[in-house]
Amino acid sequence: MSAGRRREREAFGRHAEDLAVLRLRLAGYRILRRRWRTPAGEVDIIARRGRLLAAVEVKARPTVAAGLEAVTPRQRRRIARAAAQFLARQPDAQRLGLRFDIVVVTPWRLPTHVVDAWRPEPDWL
Repeated sequence: MSAGRRREREAFGRHAEDLAVLRLRLAGYRILRRRWRTPAGEVDIIARRGRLLAAVEVKARPTVAAGLEAVTPRQRRRIARAAAQFLARQPDAQRLGLRFDIVVVTPWRLPTHVVDAWRPEPDWL
């Protein structure tokens, strides 16, 4: 992939994340981190509403189904491990729940927020 194409995709991905952040804020979430990176993996958005932390993966795809299919089991494991590391650093972690959501950004539609999109396997964390 050329450097120019890579920059275009990066800009498009950031735009999709901006739309996802707006969607989450309108739903009452407070955005704690964007692009939280650890050696274990990355979480696109970490948001909080009440006593719940949501680790949110953002996918820009032509359809919602394509966006959901794009989150592979390998990605889910990496996201779960990174989110667990974030949760472990929170002073009130014992009182917080952790959930895994997906926001799919499709052309000419509002972003779709899929709540509790998957549950991690016990050996992932």
